[in-house]
Amino acid sequence: MHTKSDIRSIDDIRLLVDTFYGAIKTDPMVGPIFIGVIGNRWPEHLQKMYGFWETILLGEHSYAGNPFKPHARMPLYQEHFDTWLTLWHGTIDRFFSGPVADEAKWRAGKMAIVFLSRIEDYRNDPSAIPLI
Repeated sequence: MHTKSDIRSIDDIRLLVDTFYGAIKTDPMVGPIFIGVIGNRWPEHLQKMYGFWETILLGEHSYAGNPFKPHARMPLYQEHFDTWLTLWHGTIDRFFSGPVADEAKWRAGKMAIVFLSRIEDYRNDPSAIPLI
């Protein structure tokens, strides 16, 4: 039996992000939304996600940007975030185990709550500036 290791390196982040977005693309609920927004810019998006998660989980400051702003006008609801989290947790559990893997799940859960709340606020008041 293979013992899973924790998320420790940029290679681990790449495995996590690549596998996760592979699942996203084929998911009937969230796939069409992501594909519609990202279009043919998947390499750029994945690169940005490597930096984002490397910054959050490994403390390597390789991401700069506003992670919420691109999501502000997207047609996302609770069921989309539930699916996103299920795919994220499943990908982590497939490859990793440990405190950083647990933190990746926790952080994604918090992010889903904040993003959904901000999207709903923006939906109710389109003049609001989408900040986070």
